[in-house]
Amino acid sequence: MGNDLPELKVYMLGKFSMVYDEKTISFRRSTSTKALKLLQILLHNSGEKGGIPRNQLLEDLFGREEVSDAANNLRVTVHRLKKILADTELPEYDYILIENGVYKWDSPMKTWVDVNEFTRYVKEGDAETDKDRSIRCLKKACFLYRGEFLPALSGEDWVIMCSVAYKEQYTYALEQVCEDLKRKKEYEEMLELSSLACEIYPFDEWQAVKIEALMGLNRYKEAMQFYDETCRFFFEELGITPSERLLELFSEMSSKMTGNFQAVGDIQERLKEQKEDMGAFFCSLPSFRDGYRLIQRIIERNGQSVFLMIITLTDGKGHPVENAAKRDLFSEELYRAIKKSLRRGDSFTKYSTTQFLVLLVGTNRENCALIFKRIADNFSKDHRSWRNYLEYYVSSVADVENDNSRIRFKENEFHWN
Repeated sequence: MGNDLPELKVYMLGKFSMVYDEKTISFRRSTSTKALKLLQILLHNSGEKGGIPRNQLLEDLFGREEVSDAANNLRVTVHRLKKILADTELPEYDYILIENGVYKWDSPMKTWVDVNEFTRYVKEGDAETDKDRSIRCLKKACFLYRGEFLPALSGEDWVIMCSVAYKEQYTYALEQVCEDLKRKKEYEEMLELSSLACEIYPFDEWQAVKIEALMGLNRYKEAMQFYDETCRFFFEELGITPSERLLELFSEMSSKMTGNFQAVGDIQERLKEQKEDMGAFFCSLPSFRDGYRLIQRIIERNGQSVFLMIITLTDGKGHPVENAAKRDLFSEELYRAIKKSLRRGDSFTKYSTTQFLVLLVGTNRENCALIFKRIADNFSKDHRSWRNYLEYYVSSVADVENDNSRIRFKENEFHWN
């Protein structure tokens, strides 16, 4: 019977779905029920795993819940799952086999499970002594990995443990594959795999691998644009600075982009702002840092007065804003207030979700207080109480490196005491 039936495909990486005879199986009952959890547990433990022992199944299925009669609850759940499967497009069959206290997925057709196939490829690739064959296995594993393991059940203990293990395997496989692709200059495939990794794990800096792939393809403009987007994401969303690796790639991209001879008109066009923009100049932290360092050198020569201001959002009592929605709203409004309150010759950047840095050229300490008042007025224009959520500190750029200043720029990082 099984040889004549189409293969059942089960996907657990990125989302849960079952495909039979090229049609996605629809469950008429809620996918959050215990019966559907049982189905996912059985499928995950199918194939070479040989099923799951009853005690382990009870622990995975009910977790920390206080169940008076777990054994009876399991029997009821098995019965419900069989009814759910009977309502699908799958052939009529029992599907759940219990032998010697071990629960198994038993189907009349071959069942393929992406996560089981993924781990098999990783293990084969890791055990393979031939480099090319190893990379082929690991590459297949990388293409199978479409996201976190069973994200809809991410709060379940057993899912968390498996998810961590699978992520480690994916990271290992992708590092090996991308290193090999880079060595062989196969940048298109490197770009495809790193782009997927950036979507799945945006905080793990796979962006650096994607940028290297774009550079390998001589797509420097696209690489620079993606670098800017990455920096904006890290600064505005996470409040962290880019790694040394990303900064090195930025320098390499810059040298490659400026290494080609271009007409003066083309260069001027590239340097111009894209549109006439009123108010202060907003820039990324790396650009702000470079501008700050240039100003430092200039004032050493001409003694011009320049001040660095830090504006911090608080909860009104000097503590960080805990509510994320409120913090995002305040941050957006503060951005607008700063841009509107300063001159076109002033620049500012967003250091974190709650802090902005402002570079004030050709002013004095007394005017800094007036400038902050103007920013606070614009920030609290529609809500007077909002003024209480702002704090500021200002220091002359000439004094920033002195021991008395609470502001520091050290290497690639900003420090605030």
